[in-house]
Order: sequence, then structure tokens, then C-alpha cells
Amino acid sequence: MRLIDINRLRRWVVAFAIAVTLPCVAVPAMAQRAVPPGSGDTFKDTSMIKPPAGAKVAIFEFMDLECPACAHAYPIVHAAAAHFNIPLVQRDFPLPGHIWSLDAAIWARYLQDKVSPATGEEYRGAVFAAQLGINSKDDLLSFTRHFFQSHGLQLPFVPDPTEQLAREVQADKALGDKLGLIHTPTLFVCTQRGWTQVTEVSLLYQTISEVEAQAAADAPEKPAGAKKTAAPAKKSQ
Repeated sequence: MRLIDINRLRRWVVAFAIAVTLPCVAVPAMAQRAVPPGSGDTFKDTSMIKPPAGAKVAIFEFMDLECPACAHAYPIVHAAAAHFNIPLVQRDFPLPGHIWSLDAAIWARYLQDKVSPATGEEYRGAVFAAQLGINSKDDLLSFTRHFFQSHGLQLPFVPDPTEQLAREVQADKALGDKLGLIHTPTLFVCTQRGWTQVTEVSLLYQTISEVEAQAAADAPEKPAGAKKTAAPAKKSQ
């Protein structure tokens, strides 16, 4: 066999070896999965699905205040976040055809920014609880007026004169569009290394427990501290 053929053969063998081994490169645990298995959605870009800085595990949720499934999930998701003492990252994703969900998200953000985050979150919970009785923008306004009155607050004539709050909601929706979102709630339990989509909220507690256990197992062990050497005793004169 000619030398040039031997060199070509060697290059082919090396290329084949690389092609075979690349798919076997270790992938971080919990990279992408869904519970129940096989029930997840197909996403475009999941780079935003991460816990806040400093958190190991978090719940990440896209919601629509007019969505009945979101209303069902809301108390379970919040109870789970409190139970495990982990952050809950919420994003608004008003669905097409829902006539008052954008307005409700703006009111929630108004209360969050102008009163307190707790009051804004209380408003969201109240909207979900009263959802079946809110059938129009007028119904939402009436509900919101009552909420303000019951909390001793003055209802503004225009809650978002500069449209800054609407832009914040649209920024959340843009993230959902980037993700390729098709429904709400879309719910994840995530770490800095990966995420698990939870398509049945009844499995949320179980999923958080599993993810926390896996995250703890993946955490690098802290090196043992160097032993201090005792100082030699001084000789008596």
C-alpha cells in the first residue's frame, strides 16, 4: 500500500473515532426531561430557564391570569415553593383570545411596584380565585376596584400611563415566544445545570425532591481543610 493511502487511512480512523465518541460525552444530570416521562413539550431556546443567582433549585412558571389550569396550579405551586423554601420565578404569558388577561397582569404589576410585591401576589391569587366570575374587561375592572377598596387603596384612573408595565408583560411574553411556548401553565423545576418540565402539577413536590437530591449528589465535594500543625514547644532556658 502506498504511503499516501496509509496516511488517508489513519486520518479516516481518527475521524471515525471522534465521531463515535462525541455522542458519548457526559451530559450534565437533569439536563432536559419531563414528568410524567414522555409528556413534555418541544422547546426552541431554554437558556432562560435557570434559578436566580445564588439559588440551587427553583420553580419557573409561565402563566396567564385568565387560564383555568393556571388557577388550579397557582396554590399548589406557591405552597411547594414555601414548603421547600426555593425561589419561584413567574412570567406572564397572556394567551391570544383571552380578553382580559393582559389587563390583569398590568394591574398585578401596578400593585407590585406601587404598593408591595406581596400585595401584587395577593391580587394574582384573588384573580385566580374569582376567575369564573370574570367574563369581560368590565368585570375585571369591577373586581379590581373592589380589591383596591378592601385594601384601603385608591384606584388610579390610568394604571399605566407610560405603558411601562405593559412593556414588562410583553417582555415576559417575548421570553415565552423565544421558548416556543404553546400553553399555560408551563412549569419547570430547574437548577443551574438543567431543567425538568412538570406537566402534571400533582407531581411537583415529588419532582422538587428528586431534583434537590440530584443537585446535592452532583455538587462537588468540598476539599477537607488542611490540618494545622501544632507549633513546637519552646525549650525552657
